[in-house]
Amino acid sequence: MKTLIGGAIGAVLGIIGLSVWWKPFLQLLAGAIPAMLLLGGGLALYLGFDELKDTWKKEDTTADSSFKTDDTNKYKQEVEDLKKEVEALKSEKKA
Repeated sequence: MKTLIGGAIGAVLGIIGLSVWWKPFLQLLAGAIPAMLLLGGGLALYLGFDELKDTWKKEDTTADSSFKTDDTNKYKQEVEDLKKEVEALKSEKKA
């Protein structure tokens, strides 16, 4: 209940204050809006650039993973060839 009464008193005082100091309020608003737009625009630029860097990193990792699969297949084939050589050497040694 105290919060409701305090809020009502604050709203009434705010309306009275705006009516008494209307021109200074508009001057303050005229100075604050460009500053807010400037800061908001700078923040949007920073976040957009950061997101762009993240997409570049994702593209780099997908390109690297395709090379890794090619290398994996190459190494698997090399292991199979070496196993065949070892088996061939074992069979020569027994004979």
